[in-house]
Amino acid sequence: MSAMIVLSTVLTACSDGGSPSVCEGSPGLCVDEQGTLIREGKPFKGSGVNYFNAFARTLSDPGDSSYQYGLEMLGKYGIPFARFMAGGYWPNDYKLYFEDKEKYFSLLDDVVKAAQESGVGLIPSLFWYHSALPDMVKEPRNAWGDPNSKTTALMREYIREMVTRYKDSPAIWGWEFGNEYNLEIDLPNAADNRPPVVPELGTAGSRSEQDDLTGDMVNRALSMFAEEVRKYDKQRIIISGNSIPRPSAWNQKENHTFNQDTEEQFAEALLGENPDPLNILSVHYYLWGEKRFGQGEDADAALSLMQEIARKAKKPLFVGEFGIGEAVEDGGVTDHELARQRFEDLLASLAKADIPLSALWVYDYWGQKDWNVTGDNERSYQLQALQEWNERLKKG
Repeated sequence: MSAMIVLSTVLTACSDGGSPSVCEGSPGLCVDEQGTLIREGKPFKGSGVNYFNAFARTLSDPGDSSYQYGLEMLGKYGIPFARFMAGGYWPNDYKLYFEDKEKYFSLLDDVVKAAQESGVGLIPSLFWYHSALPDMVKEPRNAWGDPNSKTTALMREYIREMVTRYKDSPAIWGWEFGNEYNLEIDLPNAADNRPPVVPELGTAGSRSEQDDLTGDMVNRALSMFAEEVRKYDKQRIIISGNSIPRPSAWNQKENHTFNQDTEEQFAEALLGENPDPLNILSVHYYLWGEKRFGQGEDADAALSLMQEIARKAKKPLFVGEFGIGEAVEDGGVTDHELARQRFEDLLASLAKADIPLSALWVYDYWGQKDWNVTGDNERSYQLQALQEWNERLKKG
């Protein structure tokens, strides 16, 4: 190699005064020093899907490998990645994990392999349901965020096993903590919203005020999650998995009321619910018709506001769930065309706000037939729309 080539290589690999880029050689998605999402050395924008039970189906029935066809179909549509539940939902779903870890992870190996062969990235959500881990170790939910709890010990063990096993796989694009924990925090009516008691599924036999979550508890858990991931993976994105903050999130924390937040309070809540060292702002966005800032629903305004907050924080915005179920008119008549129009409007709002990363809810999941999208059902137009959007994003 000539001296000129060596010099050129060094200059190409360095930025900010000669320091190597934090994303150099990253096998997944990474956030650079400017807060830009990077994939394979270049800025990346893309829209994927939620393949919620891609792993859960084979965990429940090892003979079910239907995810292979599902991932192949995503590859054909050019869908870049899928977010999925990388574990069980109920405590009993982890029976195999505790009895035969090698078998448990071999099933997940097959999912990761199928994704790689289909050219589809994966964002595993490690602790999907907020009460599962505490229930498994016989602790209340407030064990989240306690560094000395059995819940935290199990969290760390599972992170180590997952990240060290798959950190070299190009199929893994990032790591997510769980699903919408922020909707459980600082509730003025927490006593009415505790996790269900279903002992036959492995839950605790009762609930109490010790199962009430606060933002401080969850934020400590998120920070410990990210710190643990970083022990084994220095580059991939780390995501909370949170939804958009409740319209009253700031007031719930500060005043213990459901009073509507201002835009400034909303920004504080959004940033607070995605603490460092998490490097992504995670929200889920649906057209539920709820008021925010004392005003009616406005997708364009809400998405643009969140994108601006993300830009200033240098944490790319991930709309980890968005979608439209089948529209039902008065009298219970399903209106497919209305659902399609609403979907197109929502997708247009995401594009207008220049959202860098998003994922459709939900792909190949028969548990929610009114939301289910596949390549060969009457809602396949949504995959086609994502394909077209991703092609536009590639072109810049």
